[in-house]
Amino acid sequence: MNHYPRSVLNLIDSFSRLPGIGKKTAERLALHVLRAPRSEAEQLARNLMDLKNNMRLCSRCYTLSEDDLCGICANPARLKHLICVVEKPSDMAAVERSGAYKGLYHVLQGVLSPMDNVGPDDLRIKELLARVRDGQASEVIIAVGTSVEGEATAGYLISRLHTFPVKITRIASGIPVGGDLKYVDPVTLKRAMEARRDT
Repeated sequence: MNHYPRSVLNLIDSFSRLPGIGKKTAERLALHVLRAPRSEAEQLARNLMDLKNNMRLCSRCYTLSEDDLCGICANPARLKHLICVVEKPSDMAAVERSGAYKGLYHVLQGVLSPMDNVGPDDLRIKELLARVRDGQASEVIIAVGTSVEGEATAGYLISRLHTFPVKITRIASGIPVGGDLKYVDPVTLKRAMEARRDT
């Protein structure tokens, strides 16, 4: 790959640092940018700088926002007494795409991970507890992943939230539609059995 000029190699290197982008994909992206009209490359550069200059975290829920409050927190039609706790903004976006939830959110910005030196003080847990303490929620829905770290985070949140007069729920997790039981991992199967309901 070192037969490319320095500027191409630099762009390949930059693209390959993105998550999920290997050297081959980075090479294709760099060559695409090279072949694209100058206006397209300039628009890409402007979009990147616009993102870096204008993006911040919502002061209430800590998702990505260009304003002090994100569009969801600023929306008077949202159910203010419900707070759905997620790990990251992409999880919030996934819940929104489902159309099944009309409340507010709280983005932790990660999960507890002692192996990576991520403790409670490294996440937005204090801010969540402050929202609940201030009476901003009658129900907190915990919607973190079912990884070991996600389960540890959920357990920690539940133990801290139990000190407040608030309903604490967890989203159900289980067998995906069209899933075959023999391919489902034991933790998911256990959670599916525990979350079973009447039909």
